Amino acid sequence: MIHEIQEGYVKVEHQKEVTVIEFFHPQGNSLPAAILNDLSQEIHSAGLQKETKVIILRSGGTVAFCAGASFKELLAIATAEEGKKFFSGFANVINAMRRCPKLIIARIQGKCVGGGVGLAAAADYAIALEGADVKLSELSIGLGPFVVGPAIERKIGLSAFSHLAIDAGIWRPADWARRHGLYAELHPTAEDMNESIQRLANELAHANPEAIAELKKILWEGTENWDTVLHQRAAISGKLVINPFTKAALEKLKKKG
Repeated sequence: MIHEIQEGYVKVEHQKEVTVIEFFHPQGNSLPAAILNDLSQEIHSAGLQKETKVIILRSGGTVAFCAGASFKELLAIATAEEGKKFFSGFANVINAMRRCPKLIIARIQGKCVGGGVGLAAAADYAIALEGADVKLSELSIGLGPFVVGPAIERKIGLSAFSHLAIDAGIWRPADWARRHGLYAELHPTAEDMNESIQRLANELAHANPEAIAELKKILWEGTENWDTVLHQRAAISGKLVINPFTKAALEKLKKKG
């Protein structure tokens, strides 16, 4: 099943007990509102399907895993309410991943920026390819990693999260992400990465689904308030995205592009 979206798609494939959810956008697999909406819906749907035992989240292509928020849509936001609605799309995806009773494996084949780091962090197990460097660039354009922050901090700790958030202009190597726990595994070739993902997915597909659901609850214990917190964070981003400083930074990047 493929949901065609202008300039992108969300595709769902059922491979026996494994459900693969793939998103794609020609601008570095960036995330416009339509893709965020479809991702949250498909993750929620897969979590409800009895035949689905494990979910693989991946992006299309062979370059970036995810470039974060759609630059085009950020520029188009005119009011704080519009901004909150857009950033709530990230809150909805993270909360769908958090609440899903199935374990989610993320396939990280390339660089992650902003919201892309959030997706990797919200996955229960991320398997990456060498070169899948990470960056939280939000502060450099007048924003901050507010919505994705709780997921990233939960996965790598406050110290490492603060390094990413404060020094927003530099890339951290994929091995940095592995050493700090964002990635569970790092592989030299796509073949090795895919083989490891398939091995783990097959093992989880034959595990007791009730045990997996209970493990998932324990792994995400203490995040029950995220339904409220992440939308509050979206409101902060929504106000900042229309700030003159941010608008000027976005326009400057637009001219560079």
